[in-house]
Amino acid sequence: MSELSSYESFSIEVKDHIAHVQFSRPEALNTMNKAFWLELPRCMQDIEANTDARVIVISSTGKHFSAGMDLGVFSDPKAVPMNGDPGRMAENLRRVVLQLQDTLTSLEKIRLPVLAAIHGGCIGGALDLVCAADSRYCTEDAYFTIKETELGMTADVGTLQRLPKLMPEGVVRELAYTGRKFSATEAQNLGFVNAVYADQESMLAGVMAIAGQIAANSPLAVTGCKEMLNYSRDHSVEDSLKYMATWQAGMFRPTDMMKSFQAKAQKQAPKYDALFPVKPLFDQ
Repeated sequence: MSELSSYESFSIEVKDHIAHVQFSRPEALNTMNKAFWLELPRCMQDIEANTDARVIVISSTGKHFSAGMDLGVFSDPKAVPMNGDPGRMAENLRRVVLQLQDTLTSLEKIRLPVLAAIHGGCIGGALDLVCAADSRYCTEDAYFTIKETELGMTADVGTLQRLPKLMPEGVVRELAYTGRKFSATEAQNLGFVNAVYADQESMLAGVMAIAGQIAANSPLAVTGCKEMLNYSRDHSVEDSLKYMATWQAGMFRPTDMMKSFQAKAQKQAPKYDALFPVKPLFDQ
C-alpha cells in the first residue's frame, strides 16, 4: 500500500482493516474551514486507494465534535463574489453550494461503511456531515443543532435532505424551524444515533468493536449492502428489487461463502480477499 497523504484537518490511523479519521483542529473547535472542504473527499479517496481498510470511523478531538461551517469559507471574494451581475453571482453561489454538498456526499459514495463517533457539539455543517454517515454513535454530553436557521439562512449541504430519512419528518421540521438543540437521549429515542456512551473513551471502544465486526465480514458482501441500502433509500421497492437482482447476478460468487462455511466448520475466523483498490483512471 502507498503512504497516506498528510492533512491539515484530519489525522488518519489504519489498523486491523479499520481507518480511524479524527478531526485535528480542537483549538478551532474543529470548524469546517476551506482546507476541510477540500480535504474530506481526498481523504476518503486516499483511504480507498492506499489502505486495506474495510470500514471508516470518524471521530474528533477537543471539546466539540465540530462547531460547523467556518464562515471564512464564504468570505473569500474569489470563491463567492459579493458584487457584480446578480444572475452571475447567483449561478456562482449555486455552483459553490453544489461543490460543498459533494464534499459531504463523499461519505456516501465511498464503498466502505462510515461510522461517526460524536462527542460534545455537532453543530450546523457538522450535522450535515454525520447525516451522510452510515451509522452514528455519541456520548451522553453530545448535542445536535440545525444552527443555520438561527443564523438567518437555510441549511444547504444535506441535513434537510437526509435527516427526514433518518427521523420522523414532523420532528425534523420542528428542529429545522426552531434551530433548537436536541440531546443525545432525544437523538437515540428518535433513532438518529445507534447508541449513547458515558464518555468518549467508552464510545470509541464500542464503535471500534462494531467496526471490527464489519471488517471481519466479506468486503464484497458489505459493499453490496451499502450500495443496495443507499439505492433503496432513493428508489421504489420494485426498482430496488430489480437492481438487487442485477447486482447479485453480476457480483455474487460462491468463493466468500465457501470460505465462511469452511472457517465455521474449522472453528476459525474466515479470511477474505480484499477488494481491488479504487484508483484514478489510468493510474500509473
